[in-house]
Amino acid sequence: MAQAQVTERPAPAAVRAVERDRWRWWGPLAVAAFAGLLRFWDLPYPNAFVFDETYYPKDAWSLLEQGYEGVWPDGANAQILGVPQIVPLTPAPEFVAHPPLGKWVISLGEWAFGLHPFGWRIVVALLGTLTVLMLARIGRRLFGSTLLGCTAALLMAVDGLHFVMSRVGLLDGVQLFFVLAAFGCLLVDRDRARALLRAARAEGGAAGDQVGLGVRPWRLAAGVLLGCACAVKWNGIQILAVLGLLTVLWDQAGRRWAGARHPWRSMLRRDALPAFLSTVGVAALVYLLAWTGWFVTDGGYGRHWADDRAGLSPPHTPVLEVPLPQVPMTWVPAALRSWWHYHAQMYDFNTGLSSPHTYQSNPWSWLVQGRPVSMYWQQVPQGQQGCTASEGCASQILALGTPLLWWTACFALAYALWRWFFRRDWRAGAILAGVAGVYLPWFQYQERTIFSFYMVVLVPFLCLAVAQMLGALLGPPGCPPERRRWGAAGAGLIVLAVVGCFAFFHPLYTAEVIPMDDWRARMWFTSWI
Repeated sequence: MAQAQVTERPAPAAVRAVERDRWRWWGPLAVAAFAGLLRFWDLPYPNAFVFDETYYPKDAWSLLEQGYEGVWPDGANAQILGVPQIVPLTPAPEFVAHPPLGKWVISLGEWAFGLHPFGWRIVVALLGTLTVLMLARIGRRLFGSTLLGCTAALLMAVDGLHFVMSRVGLLDGVQLFFVLAAFGCLLVDRDRARALLRAARAEGGAAGDQVGLGVRPWRLAAGVLLGCACAVKWNGIQILAVLGLLTVLWDQAGRRWAGARHPWRSMLRRDALPAFLSTVGVAALVYLLAWTGWFVTDGGYGRHWADDRAGLSPPHTPVLEVPLPQVPMTWVPAALRSWWHYHAQMYDFNTGLSSPHTYQSNPWSWLVQGRPVSMYWQQVPQGQQGCTASEGCASQILALGTPLLWWTACFALAYALWRWFFRRDWRAGAILAGVAGVYLPWFQYQERTIFSFYMVVLVPFLCLAVAQMLGALLGPPGCPPERRRWGAAGAGLIVLAVVGCFAFFHPLYTAEVIPMDDWRARMWFTSWI
C-alpha cells in the first residue's frame, strides 16, 4: 500500500505522448470503419452484372468448380440473377485475357455466399476497405504523422472511383490491394535497412561499404505481393519494375547516408542481386503458382497445345510478312510449352485490342476525369422503382473519381515534383514512383482500347500526394500559431469540399434512382454522358 502511495504520476507530456501513440491505430481503424460502412451498405444492389462482371464472376465460379475458366451456356445471366440455383457449366474451355489470381480471389466470396452479386462483390469490398486502413498506416510511416496518414485514407474513402471499384466484381480493385500492400512492405523494409545502416554509421564511414543487410523478410513479402499483382493483371509487371528499382535506389541512398565511400558500387555488389531475387524472382514464382489450377487439370484453354508439337509458337508479329519459325524446345515439358503459347495469345490480345468502345479514353484525360466509364444504366419510367418525376428517372453507376479530389491531386503532383527535384524529398519521390509505375506505361497504348477506371490503382498515390500538400499548407510544428491556424483552416476546407463533392455524386456511384433533372445537374461535362 505504501508503495502505491508514493508511485509518481506520469508527466503531462508523457500522457499526451501515450494518447498520440494510441491514435496510431484508433485513427486508421476509425477511417477504415467509415469506408467499410460506405462500401458494404446495400452491396448486392443492383441485382445485375455491372460492366465486366459479366466475365469475371463467371470465370471465378468456373475456377472454383473445375480449376479453369469454362464456356457458359446461353441464358446463364438471366438464370444466375433470377433463380437461386447453380448454373450448369459447359466443359469446353474459354480463352481469357487475364491471369487467374484475381478471379480466384473473387471466388472466395462465391464459395462462401454463392453465385450472386453479394457473393462476387464481398471480397472486393473487403479488400477496398483494407486498402483504406493500409493507406492510413502507410501515410503515417511515410510522413511521420498519424493526422496526415488518416487524411490520405479519408480522401481515398470518399473517392468515387475507389468507391465504385470496391463495390463491383472486377479485377482492378484486387490488384490495387496487392500493389498498395507491396508498397507498404517496401517502406517497412527501408526503415529496417536504415536501422541497420544507422548502427554501421556509428562504427565509422567505411561501415557503409562493408555492412551486409542480411535476409530482408519485408522485401520478400513485397515480392510475393507484386507477384500477386502481376497474376491479377499484367500491368503489374511495370509496377514491379518501378518499385524494384525504387528499393535499390533507397539502398544506395542509405549506404551514402551511412558514410559509404562508394555507395553505388556497394549497392550493386551487396544489394542489387538480393533485391532482384527478392522482388522479380519471388514474383515470377508466385505468378507461376497462380496458374496451378490450369496445370493440374486437363480442360483449360490450350492446356494440351504442345502435346503433338516439338517447339514453341512465337507471338504474332504483324510487321513480318512471313511467320517466325518454331523454336525447338523439346526438353521443356509440354505443359510449360502450352502455357507459353497461351501467354503469346494473351499478349497478342492485350496489346492489339482496338475495337471501338463508347467509353474508351486516352490517358491524357484520366487525371482530370475527362471520360469516366458508365458501368450501369437504367432509365426508369414514372411510377416504377419509386420514381415520381414526370419525365422519368435515371439509375446509373459511373466510375468517376471525386472531381475535386482528382483536380486537387493535379496540383499536388506538381508540388511533389517540386519537392523531389529541388528539395530531394524521398517521400515525394516514393509517391511519384508509384504514379510512374501505375500511370505512365499506359501512354504507349495510344491505339489500344483502354478505360479510365484502370486508374483505381493510382488513387492511393494521389491521396498521399494531396496529404503531403495539405501538410505543407498546415505548416511545420514549429511555425507561428497564427500560421498553423490559417493553414489548418485551409487544409480543412479542402478536405470538407472533397467530402461534400463525394456526397453530391453519391447517387451516381450507387445506382440510386433519381429524377432526370438531378442526373443532368451532375453531368458537369458532355464527355461524362
